[in-house]
Amino acid sequence: MNFESQFSGDTISQSEIEVRRRRIMIAIGVLSVLFVLALVGLRIYRAGTDMPAPVDNRPLVTVVRPGRVLVDVAVEATGSLAARREMPVGVVGEGGQVQAVLVEPGDWVRSGQVLARVERSVQSEQSRSLGAQIAVAQADAKLAQADLDRAQALVSRGFISKADIDRKTATRDAAVARVRVAQAQYAEQRARVGRLDIRAPASGLVLTRGVEPGQVIGAGNGVLFRLAKDGQMELLARVAEADLPRMRPGISATVTPVGGDRSYTGQVWQVSPVIDPQTRQGTVRIALSYDKGLRPGGFASATIISGQGDAPVLPESALQHDEKGSFVYIAAPGDVIQRRDIKTGQISAQGVSIVAGLSGDERVVILAGGFVNPGQKVRPEEKPRGK
Repeated sequence: MNFESQFSGDTISQSEIEVRRRRIMIAIGVLSVLFVLALVGLRIYRAGTDMPAPVDNRPLVTVVRPGRVLVDVAVEATGSLAARREMPVGVVGEGGQVQAVLVEPGDWVRSGQVLARVERSVQSEQSRSLGAQIAVAQADAKLAQADLDRAQALVSRGFISKADIDRKTATRDAAVARVRVAQAQYAEQRARVGRLDIRAPASGLVLTRGVEPGQVIGAGNGVLFRLAKDGQMELLARVAEADLPRMRPGISATVTPVGGDRSYTGQVWQVSPVIDPQTRQGTVRIALSYDKGLRPGGFASATIISGQGDAPVLPESALQHDEKGSFVYIAAPGDVIQRRDIKTGQISAQGVSIVAGLSGDERVVILAGGFVNPGQKVRPEEKPRGK
């Protein structure tokens, strides 16, 4: 009986062990499933938290508030180049046939230099004739003086009367006077011969030549040469009536001939007191030193510095241009691009001054302006002024 009881107990223990094993396996399976589900949930959670934010597709632009700084106030003008003091040269003497022309336009001449030589064979013969008359008159005067000297030596002996001495003295004086007359006539003829040549009245630059060898010239021929005295030039700048009150002698100007790559510095030396009633413009005369690049009659532009004032200054990268003129883009409230037409002024190391169109408080696009359009929204990145 004891043997059976022991066997029965062993049998029950094996059954319990199997049940426990199953329970453990089930628990392990459940835990495994829960672990897997937890991993999946964690991944889903992380994936949800790592999703990228919505992309901002607005273009990034750099803007600056230019403010207002002290700049030179410039007036733009155009006009024609001319000689500041033009000297017309013509026939002074009798004229005649031109033998040689000694200068060309563009030559520099000194005062009194011969520009053209006139044939003078007849006048030269007349000069020689008058020179011979001087010699004759001098011989007569010498003879009259000798007669007077001999007569005076005989007065003390009583051979010559006082009346004879007076006559011989008068004869000697008349002979001396004839010498002076002959000399004056000779000098006059020499002066006439000298005036046959066409000479420069002052040093300067030859502008035009209107005579050729072989041409017969006279007092009615008019101007044969034109000279610019001392080579000085000027620009006859046409300035609007509203800008004339700011013009005054002594202010500086920069002149640029059309088609040239050089600029020339000059000074205003005269402001016209008269305004053209048709164009409502006045003439400002800008003096320029001699330079081969300045050609009278040419067209040129001028930038006249009329004073100083405050204005916005922008880098050249901010400026845009089209058929309507110069303009900039500004970032308006709401970061919307707007076009703003402007008028530019003086260009300096600081940048380009804006004389009209901006107050200085706007956010002006200085970079990427060529890639945006009016009405487009942007992401403005403000740059500190002056950097």
